[in-house]
Amino acid sequence: MAGLFGATSSATSNTLGDLKNDVELASPPEDSISDLAFNPNPADLKDFLAVSSWDKKVRVYEILSNGQGQGKAQIEHDAPVFSVDFFKDGQKVISGGADKQAKVLDLATGQAVQVAQHDQPVRCVRYFENNGTPMAVTGSWDKTIKYWDFRSATPAGVVNCQERVYTMDVKDNLLVVGTADRYINVINLKDPIKIYKTIQSPLKWQTRVVSCFTDSQGYAIGSIEGRCAIQYVEDKDSNLNFSFKCHRDAPQGNVTNVHAVNDISFHPQHGTFSTAGSDGTFHFWDKDAKHRLKGYPNVGGSITATTFNKTGNIFAYAISYDWSKGYQGNQATYPTKVMLHPVQGEECKPRSTVRKK
Repeated sequence: MAGLFGATSSATSNTLGDLKNDVELASPPEDSISDLAFNPNPADLKDFLAVSSWDKKVRVYEILSNGQGQGKAQIEHDAPVFSVDFFKDGQKVISGGADKQAKVLDLATGQAVQVAQHDQPVRCVRYFENNGTPMAVTGSWDKTIKYWDFRSATPAGVVNCQERVYTMDVKDNLLVVGTADRYINVINLKDPIKIYKTIQSPLKWQTRVVSCFTDSQGYAIGSIEGRCAIQYVEDKDSNLNFSFKCHRDAPQGNVTNVHAVNDISFHPQHGTFSTAGSDGTFHFWDKDAKHRLKGYPNVGGSITATTFNKTGNIFAYAISYDWSKGYQGNQATYPTKVMLHPVQGEECKPRSTVRKK
């Protein structure tokens, strides 16, 4: 089923999305953007967006009713920042980067404190709760993931991985960790020190991103070679696993240019998902109907990170250089910006299907 979505790659009028209402955030980072996170607290009527960058900073923007954003707070690291996440209450932000640390910023006080340490750069940070206790998990190029209870300076637990951690995601009690050499580790956060299951990615090329389903029953994997895989955690659901091609140019003779899938984000209500890539496009997909909902025109640069806000009516995407074309591809004129796409009508709604019993 690897080519399942392949037939939809030529956009038709009903699947071609519109970018005309997208809004650019003012005062963007000064270097490539590595990660995006919205505050998840449904009780907070405001949207706050955290943006991490290679310029050694995390910026937090308040998204105003007119779609514009204004600076709210900032964390400074000693090296490029690779990952950022909000606490569940939306009041604090955790970030990690090449300075081998993770830091927590309290939005109320503007104070940032170091909360984690690794022997190599921290590639990923995610917030979670253990029986109501705020916790973080950090994944590093030192081949470990570490759990942190913010009341202690030492890790609450350490798990050794096969290789360097490249990507990681958490949803409810599901933690998925993607490493070098295409290993995917699945961990049940109720038993966090034990790896529940390890697979080798069904995609033959390097893992770029993993992202958990909204219902935490599985996860999506994106690779550097323009493919995405849908994987369910439990073996009983393995018949639902499949992979498909995406982020590929139309063939020119015998040559097809393929592009990295840089990020995958799941819609918080509908369970549909986005892919975004080095080709400068993003797409919305329905995994259950095995159908592409919408594809969007090229945005003028690689898309390096994406996220939906808590209600799913804003889709944020970062445009910046992702090094997919090496040093020579990084031009001074390359755009670095964060765009907000208002999710309209049916864009992310699942396709209605008549299921056979």
